[in-house]
Amino acid sequence: MNKPFLGSPQNTIAVLQKYNFTFQKKFGQNFLIDTHVLDKIINSAEITKDDMVLEIGPGIGTMTQYLACAARQVIAVEIDKALIPILEDTLSAYDNVTVINDDVLKTDITALAVEHNGGKPLKVVANLPYYITTPIIMGLFESHVPIESITVMVQKEVADRMQVGPGTKDYGALSLAVQYYAKPYIVANVPPNCFMPRPNVGSAVIRLTRHKEAPVTVEDETLMFKIIRASFNQRRKTLANGLNNSPEINLPKELITEAIEELGKGAGIRGETLTLQEFATLSNIISGKL
Repeated sequence: MNKPFLGSPQNTIAVLQKYNFTFQKKFGQNFLIDTHVLDKIINSAEITKDDMVLEIGPGIGTMTQYLACAARQVIAVEIDKALIPILEDTLSAYDNVTVINDDVLKTDITALAVEHNGGKPLKVVANLPYYITTPIIMGLFESHVPIESITVMVQKEVADRMQVGPGTKDYGALSLAVQYYAKPYIVANVPPNCFMPRPNVGSAVIRLTRHKEAPVTVEDETLMFKIIRASFNQRRKTLANGLNNSPEINLPKELITEAIEELGKGAGIRGETLTLQEFATLSNIISGKL
């Protein structure tokens, strides 16, 4: 592909100076300035000329240019209205890009998929602000919008959390939620010097490939996630105490103890040792007793 003109420190600085742009701390802005990482993201997202891509937080359009060269169409949702005139400039050569000035958590993504992709699943690519990574990813999954995969730059620690299994310190509600909806794969670790301004932490690109069907059978998804959250809210406590103390779960202690026994676990078991399958089974046991 013809190398787009952004993606290097010099070109990024030139654009920022031209528009006298100041970084907004509240939006967690860190622009990518490494062409190798950009190539890696595009390749790992497996974007083809048949694809519609939803980009969240295009910034000054660095990755958007790469996406526009690879995809059939790119819809870029940017919350910061100060960036809109910059994007109109940096993306003026690409007729397959639409920029929407909106908060992605309030955007009707299903409507975009219907309008621009015939309702077929789209691919999401993003360099997400770290403070809002989890709400955005979970919002996309939980709203059941048609998505094939999500390839995102996130804090390294969050990427690790998404892909680990039981018994590790990073394992938690996020690991289980992500793995219920998708198969996580860490594509690359990205050091702070690949961004402007430099973040204080390392980053990673992770690809989440949406499951065609959930890997476990669960009768009440909402109940299962309440149980999962309650299990990790007080990690040091036993699973029985965690569930008993949770304001989200109003069940008699005997019922909880009975359900854990039926699962084949002892009273002292902690939530962090259960697999996704075991949480699904526990949830189904409890559902059957209600």
